[in-house]
Amino acid sequence: MSATAEPTTAPQLPEVITSEVREPRTTHKWVDWFLTVDHKQVGVLYIVSALVFFFLGGTEALLMRLQLGVANNSLITPDAYNQLFTMHGTTMLFLFLAPVITGLASYLVPLMIGARAVAFPRLNALSYWLFLAGGITLYATLFFTPPSAGWTSYPPLSGSVYSPSNGQDAWIFLFILTGVASILSAITMIATIITMRAPGLEWNRLPVFCWTIVAHALLIIIALPVAIGASVMLLTDRHFGTAFFDATAGGSPLLWQQLFWFYGQPQLYVLLLPVFGVISEILPVFTGRKLFGYKAIVRSIFAIAALSLVTWGAHLFTVPGSSVVNSIFMIGSLLIAVPIAVLVLNWLATISGASVKLDSPFLYAIGCVALFVGGAIAGLLLAIFPVAWQLDDSYFQVAQFHDVIVGGGVFGVLAALHYWFPKISGRMLNENIAKAAFGLVFVSFLITFLVQYSLGLDGMPRRIYEYGTATGWQTENMISTIGSFLLGIGLILVAANFIRSVSAGAKAGPDPWGGNTLEWFSPSPPPANNFDVIPAVDSAEPMRDIRAAVASSSNSQG
Repeated sequence: MSATAEPTTAPQLPEVITSEVREPRTTHKWVDWFLTVDHKQVGVLYIVSALVFFFLGGTEALLMRLQLGVANNSLITPDAYNQLFTMHGTTMLFLFLAPVITGLASYLVPLMIGARAVAFPRLNALSYWLFLAGGITLYATLFFTPPSAGWTSYPPLSGSVYSPSNGQDAWIFLFILTGVASILSAITMIATIITMRAPGLEWNRLPVFCWTIVAHALLIIIALPVAIGASVMLLTDRHFGTAFFDATAGGSPLLWQQLFWFYGQPQLYVLLLPVFGVISEILPVFTGRKLFGYKAIVRSIFAIAALSLVTWGAHLFTVPGSSVVNSIFMIGSLLIAVPIAVLVLNWLATISGASVKLDSPFLYAIGCVALFVGGAIAGLLLAIFPVAWQLDDSYFQVAQFHDVIVGGGVFGVLAALHYWFPKISGRMLNENIAKAAFGLVFVSFLITFLVQYSLGLDGMPRRIYEYGTATGWQTENMISTIGSFLLGIGLILVAANFIRSVSAGAKAGPDPWGGNTLEWFSPSPPPANNFDVIPAVDSAEPMRDIRAAVASSSNSQG
């Protein structure tokens, strides 16, 4: 299908592809950030806000690790520990990973498809303010009573009997506000990609990152309304006398689990699919090769998205149910490994035998793949329901979850931020600091979470607050706690490099990495209208074509 043409196309050899640095031609007063509908500013607001919440969630994790660092510890009260657990999980999933990916999509998708704006700029801006309102609503409970029913808010723990405070209501409002924000952003991204692509940018030439955003947005639109509806039902149970999830009045707590995980399982891939797109954009640039298996990767992305919608029952293996039903969900959960394996094999084929540039974006991308694969292999064990009966709700599950979400999600986000930082800021990061920080973050991640697999196999349950010396868990927990603080130091070093480089980094120029997609055609940072001229696209790697044409012209003139 041909894209809707923009009014201006580029000359054959655009002048923008030069080594000189072009300064942005617009400046913004601080008040403009509150009124903006520019997709780039909305993207920056999303990213910065999400990173603030990330460090809040990380602080909560460190406090929990302090409590678990030694046996018989009384540093934190049981109620405070439950509140930290709830705030940490909610923050990392709903206030960091989901919105930072939304911010990257808001900033990059129009640039990558050669558009001058998003399809619905006001809707896009509204989505940010709804997300921020949700985050403020949750963290306002720190001045009162934070929620303590866990980030999944299972009834009856989240009901009015066991969670009588307004903290649980704040969690519900957070979920509704951030959910609506995600839906608005998803609608905007799909409409933008369908209607505003550059001339020649047909579907079979769309950047892989944009394909993953399409799949990501479709999952949100299909699955998230179900979970929002469930949260409204929980709110009415708490305050209006309904009994959807109250077993004593004819309801069922398991109904919440079914409705929540119908979204919660696709949510994992809502977070990870864009990361797969990031990896697919970075690897070809730093290997100097074309992406191996473009069509296979795109098909695998949509196979993963489709299968994720029919595997939510894997989260209910430990509740009463039929072995036949469990077997069906087990098969679906195992099948999803096939398209994931296709992705990984194509990435390996892209880098195999290549002369690789070991810059920080590539290091984070490879670290992301390695850690995600480890978590995915452990996930295959948990997808076998007799094994899940033994390992679910243990620290084995905690380690596997963090391998996938932190190793896959957070490392993927860090790869994206290091890769596109020059485009967003117009400045280069200090590569020496970036590589040192990567080494510290990667090694400390392994120290923190690998030992938790052993704790799970030794029987340590998840959500445990305190343990005795007879358990024999002290050494592993101390190692994990030390690793978590080293991980925090590494992430602070990453943040310091970003903050320093915004003003003191070397100027980047429009295309510092030799990228393949159209965002590198624009100056760094891009002007308000994104492009003075919009290039016609002839392949899935338009910047590679443009550079080749420029080199050919220079050689013929010489």
